[in-house]
Amino acid sequence: MIGVVLTTACSVRVSGGQMFPTQTTPQGGRQQQVPGFPSPGRNGNPAEPDPMDPHRADQQEKLRNNDRQKRLVADTEKLLVLATDLKAQVDKSTKDTLSVDVIKKADEIEKLAHSVKERMKG
Repeated sequence: MIGVVLTTACSVRVSGGQMFPTQTTPQGGRQQQVPGFPSPGRNGNPAEPDPMDPHRADQQEKLRNNDRQKRLVADTEKLLVLATDLKAQVDKSTKDTLSVDVIKKADEIEKLAHSVKERMKG
């Protein structure tokens, strides 16, 4: 009995200092990975979606959420510092005098608080 073994061989083609994987098909033809073009989908069929896409989307969403959380923490810390400074400046003022800096600081706090609120919603 004679058996035929089909193998798939992989090699790497070097072009202009970059390496691009190529694959030999069982029929002996070559499929090349062309830079700048999307990889074919599963089983070499470009119409078939890549099974890794949902995983990548989940990872990107987690990264965005982590980044959003870090920005929220940083902004709320800044709000705390600004509010503490505002209180100290108001405590120093009298009932008849109000500094322009106090008004500017209150305005800055208002804008930052609005930004934090909007980021928490989205």
